[in-house]
Amino acid sequence: MLHRHTVGDVMTEEVVTLRPTTPLHEAAALLDANDIVAAPVVDDAGDLVGVVSASDVLRHETGTPDPQGRGGTGEHVWSKARAQTAGELMSSPVFTARADWTIPRAARELRRRHVKQLPVVDADGLLTGIVTRSDLLDVFIRPDAEIRGQVEQDILGRMLGLDEGSVTVEARDGVVTLRGQVPQARLVPVIVGLCQGVDGVVAVDARLSRGRAD
Repeated sequence: MLHRHTVGDVMTEEVVTLRPTTPLHEAAALLDANDIVAAPVVDDAGDLVGVVSASDVLRHETGTPDPQGRGGTGEHVWSKARAQTAGELMSSPVFTARADWTIPRAARELRRRHVKQLPVVDADGLLTGIVTRSDLLDVFIRPDAEIRGQVEQDILGRMLGLDEGSVTVEARDGVVTLRGQVPQARLVPVIVGLCQGVDGVVAVDARLSRGRAD
């Protein structure tokens, strides 16, 4: 099988967390010291109960309402305005990811939820990591040499068993160009499809011909 990166491959496992009782000034200091945009809030059992973002803290300090209206209305808004701890300011429930999610699935969830990161939890709801937009982008912005190596070794060699050198592979800015001969014409769309499934590949230019009759 062709390896596809998952959230578990790219997530950060050492996560800066807050407790519900963490004072807001300490939460702000932790966010600033670690140069992060948000931190999960976990209880004594390790369960994820909320998240506090830098924008939450800034809005609290400046008295600016949430432009997307996620702060709620009425008493809920006033309680957040009076918040003194992470537990009182945090957003809950939290949108989360699982370690076995594919990168495209996580990317779609980030976009759909309009967030920059997702805490990663296990089957029991315990926090195991955090994945950000930049973590996901790193998968797609792969060195061309790495892409070429995966196509040559994993697809042409290990999966299809083609003779070494029968197909040459060039990768430039994520565009893979294939030149050479294959034993069967029906292999061409198979090779193209497999190459398109490689993380970081943006297009495939297959200049392949049949080397001998089927």
